[in-house]
Amino acid sequence: MARLHIEGRFFTPPETADIESKAREAFAYIPRELRHILGDVVIQVVDFPDDETLEEMDCESPFDLLGLYRGVSLLHRSNFDLMREADIIYLYRRPILDYWCETGEDLGEVVRHVLIHEIGHHFGFSDEDMERIEQQQEA
Repeated sequence: MARLHIEGRFFTPPETADIESKAREAFAYIPRELRHILGDVVIQVVDFPDDETLEEMDCESPFDLLGLYRGVSLLHRSNFDLMREADIIYLYRRPILDYWCETGEDLGEVVRHVLIHEIGHHFGFSDEDMERIEQQQEA
């Protein structure tokens, strides 16, 4: 199927690569100090959370979860930790697109919001902290 994308508007559903691009753009606007501390966090876009994640997060529908941080937050890390798996931020494409269609918000803004929220979990930030970071970015 041919994709049609004109001047920032999608006329076919955005694909994984489109969400990844929006996530890269959003990540570039995260304050440098935070990006440096994030280190090698992996951002992975998949269509839906797996069944185990849905059960763990007590979701009623696969559309309930837009993103998820998997890893050990900085608040819970220790210098004595043995080697561990890389931290991953999952962005769930189909729930993000569903939310985007329901709200009419800009897709880049939706992706940015989800990404900031999940990065906030990495740092152990409260929802209020994350809201403040987003407001600073908008200014």
